[in-house]
Amino acid sequence: MREVTDDSFQREVLEAANPVVVDFWAPWCGPCRAVEPVLAELEREHEGRVAFAKLNIDENIETASRYSVLSIPTTILFEAGRPQETVIGARPRSHYERAWAEWLTRES
Repeated sequence: MREVTDDSFQREVLEAANPVVVDFWAPWCGPCRAVEPVLAELEREHEGRVAFAKLNIDENIETASRYSVLSIPTTILFEAGRPQETVIGARPRSHYERAWAEWLTRES
């Protein structure tokens, strides 16, 4: 997953042609590390439909605050510059698949 920052968020997420799932995380967060391989697998399987990115909340406080990220991991699916679906906490793969089904199954 590519890293996004406060500086690149507008360009890489909000202005993206396809939906983007952003993983709000921090290096010290154990559950965040547990979720990363699940998201990486979904990214590989759905390449071309949905992009995935991660944002370190310790280094990018402005963006985390703008989207009211108070607990990590938090994943937010953005489409057309707007948040569409939020998942808070570490969840099993099936939970993410259900939450994002509309976007993951869409034809590219």
